[in-house]
Amino acid sequence: MQEKIIIFASPVFFLLIACEFIIAQRRQQHLYRINDAINSLSLGVISQIAGVFLKFLSVGMYAWVYQHSALFDLSEDSVWVWISGLLLYDFLYYWLHRMGHQTNLLWAAHVVHHQSEAYNLTTALRQTSSGALFGWIFYLPLALLGYPVEVFIVIALIDLLYQFWIHTQQIGKLGWFDRVFVSPSNHRVHHGVNDLYLDKNYGGILILWDRLFGSFIEEQDAHPVLFGTRSPLRSWNPIWANLEVYAAVAKSAWQTENWWDKWRIWLMPPGWQPNDLLRKTAAQTFDMARPEYNPPLAKPKLWYCLIQFTLCLQVGTHFLLRVDSLALLPALAYAGWLISVFFILGGLMEQRPVYRRLEQARLSLTLLIPIFSETWFSTLDLDLNLKLAIALYALLSLLALSRFFEKSK
Repeated sequence: MQEKIIIFASPVFFLLIACEFIIAQRRQQHLYRINDAINSLSLGVISQIAGVFLKFLSVGMYAWVYQHSALFDLSEDSVWVWISGLLLYDFLYYWLHRMGHQTNLLWAAHVVHHQSEAYNLTTALRQTSSGALFGWIFYLPLALLGYPVEVFIVIALIDLLYQFWIHTQQIGKLGWFDRVFVSPSNHRVHHGVNDLYLDKNYGGILILWDRLFGSFIEEQDAHPVLFGTRSPLRSWNPIWANLEVYAAVAKSAWQTENWWDKWRIWLMPPGWQPNDLLRKTAAQTFDMARPEYNPPLAKPKLWYCLIQFTLCLQVGTHFLLRVDSLALLPALAYAGWLISVFFILGGLMEQRPVYRRLEQARLSLTLLIPIFSETWFSTLDLDLNLKLAIALYALLSLLALSRFFEKSK
C-alpha cells in the first residue's frame, strides 16, 4: 500500500523538485547537480524495491504482535485513535532516528540519507534499503497498545510524506512554526556536519521532542550548514552507498582480537574503535574545506545517463504497481534488472571502463527478452509492437553507448 501511494505522489514530488530548481536558478544558487540527483533518486527507487521484499518485517512483524499481544482493542473509526497514533508514532520515530545516529547497526542503514553533499528535494527521496531490518522494533509499542495495522501504515506514511518538503534551502526561518514543528531550517541543521550542528534535531513532524530531550539547536546565520557525512562516500554507486558502513564495521569487528568488542562495536557510536585497533591506526581529521565529490562528465555522457535513468524510472513504477501479482522468482529477476540499471549508471557517471561493458551486457540481455520471451518478466504480454519498442530501445542505447562512451585507449 505504502509503495503505491508513494508512486501516486511521485508526480507531485517531481513538480516540486522542478519548482525548487527554477527558484534556485533564478536566485543564482546552483544547488542541483544531475549526477548527485540521479544518485539520490536511484537510491530512493531501490529503497522502494527493497521495501517490497521486506514488508514481512516492516509491516508483518507489527501485524503479528498486534494480532497476538495487543492490550487494547482500539477502533480505527475514532479520530482520537488517529491523532494519538500519529503523535506516538512521531515520538517513537524520534528515538529510532536518534539511535540511528548513535549506534553503528542503525547508522549503517540511515547513513544513506545523509551521504549527499547537496541539500535539495531530491535528498528527501534518498532512502536506505536496509532500514526495515531493525527499524520495526521501535514501533512495536503501537502494536502492543492496540493501534490497528491500517492506522499504523497510514500514520507512518503521513510522517514520511511530511518530511519531503523540509529538505530545501529555498525556505528560510518560519518564526513560531520553527519552535513547534520540524521545518526546513530545523532539518538543515540535522544534515549538517559542522561541529556545532552534529547529531541534532531528530524530529520527524514535531521539533518539540528535540526541545524536550536536549537535542535541539537553532540554525545560525553565522555558521552556514555544510552537508554530507564525516566519512564522505565519494561514489555514485548505490549498492556501495547501502553497504559502506556495514562493511567498515564488519571489517573492524573481524580485525579486533577482543571477542566482546566484536559484538559490541555494532551498538557503539559511529567512529568508535576497539582499543587494539586504535593503537594500530592513526587518528583521522575531517576536512571541512574539502571539495564536493563531482567527477567531471562530458555532456553527451551525462545526457545518456539522465535519459536511461528517466526511462527506467518509469519501468520502476510499473514494477511497483505489478509486483504483488508476481511469483517470487520473476519478481526477483525484474528487481535485479532494475537495480542493475541504477548500479551501472553510477559507474558510468564515475567513468569506470568496466561499467561500459556491464551496460553493453545489460542492453544485450534486454534485446534478447522480446526474442525469447512472450512476456516482460511475467507482468506484461509482449505483442509485436512492444517487442519492437524494446528492441529499438536496446539497439539505440547500444549505439549511443558506443558513440559517447568510446572504449578507453
